[in-house]
Amino acid sequence: MNNYEREYTLLSLCGLNCGLCPMHYLANNTNSCPGCGGKGFQKCKIVTCAQNHGGLEFCYQCEEYPCSKYDNIDAADSFITHRNQLDNFKKVKKNGLASYKSELNIKTEILTYLLDHFNDGRRKTLFCTAVSLLELEDIQNVIDDINLEIGKSESELSLNEKALIAARQFQSMADRHNISLKLRRKKK
Repeated sequence: MNNYEREYTLLSLCGLNCGLCPMHYLANNTNSCPGCGGKGFQKCKIVTCAQNHGGLEFCYQCEEYPCSKYDNIDAADSFITHRNQLDNFKKVKKNGLASYKSELNIKTEILTYLLDHFNDGRRKTLFCTAVSLLELEDIQNVIDDINLEIGKSESELSLNEKALIAARQFQSMADRHNISLKLRRKKK
């Protein structure tokens, strides 16, 4: 659809947390994925479907949700994890859109902080996936643990050392919840 725009673009039509996607951070400086709310032409079949159903902001608002377009939608990942796609809408329905937006905005701020202070060029996807899959309270606990571990020696540590500490802390939290922080690729 040409010139299709949405009000809140950090959460996609289909339930992806676009604000936690590595491509979202590249899009500011390049022609990377603008998400389903970006200006211009989107080839996504869900955007077309939303337009055909009255310009819905989110798929869960449709009477037909979840439709066949959601069959196996969370089986593999793209640049961002698809594992919580359906659960994201369950949270929205349970707690309200305003509550979900507030949490996603906080997670996006945390991710920006991580990328600005702990990304050594190899951790962006790990941080994006961790912030997307872990609960907000767990993420905040990890940030506290990172700051505690780095402590007063922050100025003495290289960016690579700080990145390693942050990655190890997130992996530890994910392991406690039996969550894999690796993106799942489509099977050939």
